Amino acid sequence: MAEEGGGEEYLFKIVVIGDSAVGKSNLLSRFARDEFDHNSKATIGVEFQTQVVQVDGKEVKAQVWDTAGQERFRAVTSAYYRGAVGALIVYDITRKTTFESTKRWLDELNTHCDTAVARMLVGNKCDLDDIREVSVEEGKSLAEEEGLFFIETSALDATNVMKAFEIVIHEIYDKVSRKILSSDSYKADLSVNRVSLANGVDLSKQNNGVMSCCSR
Repeated sequence: MAEEGGGEEYLFKIVVIGDSAVGKSNLLSRFARDEFDHNSKATIGVEFQTQVVQVDGKEVKAQVWDTAGQERFRAVTSAYYRGAVGALIVYDITRKTTFESTKRWLDELNTHCDTAVARMLVGNKCDLDDIREVSVEEGKSLAEEEGLFFIETSALDATNVMKAFEIVIHEIYDKVSRKILSSDSYKADLSVNRVSLANGVDLSKQNNGVMSCCSR
């Protein structure tokens, strides 16, 4: 937290991780710009977007980083875990192998980040339920086993996308407020070249209860 203009500013770095083609970039673009790109290509390296939201009457900037899932980029993207206080671990419900990879991504996250990082397991592409390979119960079971929040989303039709980010942001805010996490060290290293979006989401009106599972 930092004093800017007489008020507290919160800046939370959130990483979106998972195998290639699980829909990470489209989750980010749906959250930040309410857009979906049907021709989305593999992310080269790392990109981020910043969304301004309100939590308990305070301004929060959620800087969400899209890390490439392809193996050849892992060494590059590992540096971008530094300072993260939240993470979405994403798999594709129609591809069992992407679900099986989530434990490896969790191991990598735990290697590079504080164990108090707010973490959510996200089963994306729930609009493709007819070709599902991973059941809701499997996702929920893994989340309970690893101590994660869990939700299923569809970046295509926007199902639960805002809710997923809202839950993580609320959890980060709660932990920072209780001094379980600190985002100050990351703020000192921030690039001045960042994207800000004018349209914020008022989270102060949302239910403050923590959700462990959301049906689609």
